Amino acid sequence: MLVKFKDILSIAEEKAFAVPAFNSYNMETTIGLIQAAEETKSPIIIQAYSRLFEYGTAFYLAPTILKAAEESKVPVCFHLDHGTGIEPVMRALRYGCTGIMFDRSSLSFEENAAQTKQVVDLCAACGVAVEGELGHIGTTKEDVTEFVYTEVEDAVKFVEQTGVAALAIAVGTAHGRYRQAPQVNISRIAEIREAIPAAVVLHGGSGIPDEQVRDAITAGIRKVNFGTDVCFSFLDRVFETSRDLIAVDVFMRGAIEAVKDFAVSKIQLLGADGKAE
Repeated sequence: MLVKFKDILSIAEEKAFAVPAFNSYNMETTIGLIQAAEETKSPIIIQAYSRLFEYGTAFYLAPTILKAAEESKVPVCFHLDHGTGIEPVMRALRYGCTGIMFDRSSLSFEENAAQTKQVVDLCAACGVAVEGELGHIGTTKEDVTEFVYTEVEDAVKFVEQTGVAALAIAVGTAHGRYRQAPQVNISRIAEIREAIPAAVVLHGGSGIPDEQVRDAITAGIRKVNFGTDVCFSFLDRVFETSRDLIAVDVFMRGAIEAVKDFAVSKIQLLGADGKAE
């Protein structure tokens, strides 16, 4: 069933687990993700990057995700990931997203808060809750020698000024495939979770050691993002598949299965399996 972002966060908070948020890129990844959620009886978030809404891809992908969510036996939220401006946010709302992630974390605190508040107010008119980001979560391509963590006081001010339902924070993770295992600041997660009413989100979930993920959930993380490893699970199987398979639907069966297997493993890691019952 298609559900709102705030509702799926409430399920995660009530049952003390983290809802997995998987990025979808095409029909095949969507199929694999839905199959994984139904097989494990897990609530999930299926999200799409802002660029898909900016370049027109979401026009074709969104109806697939929406139909799959509506027909699913488990709660599914359709989420915009890292919205970069008003235009992709408007398109996401128009295409049926039930959650919006707006990211202006590269700006100053004041500019980030002001723009995020504008989006929160805009989305509220449609009954859609917003996830913001405070403390820039970079990429693994960046040469980072020292992490700057989100400050507790700043998180409190940001949530108060914007009204976001969820907040992605900088605690030592990055987007992409890690060159070396990250060290997630678990104590900072716990401090921020204790201080704010919004759900706390962990981005850069691909490649974080399992024990750190479990500790982060215990500390209060209620949503974990997976994007890069969805791509790798899909592409690795595509590259392994024989070129003798000409029928595209048959060719893609293995890739769908690989995405499903990856998603199942992360659903179980986050403690989301069985939580849709």
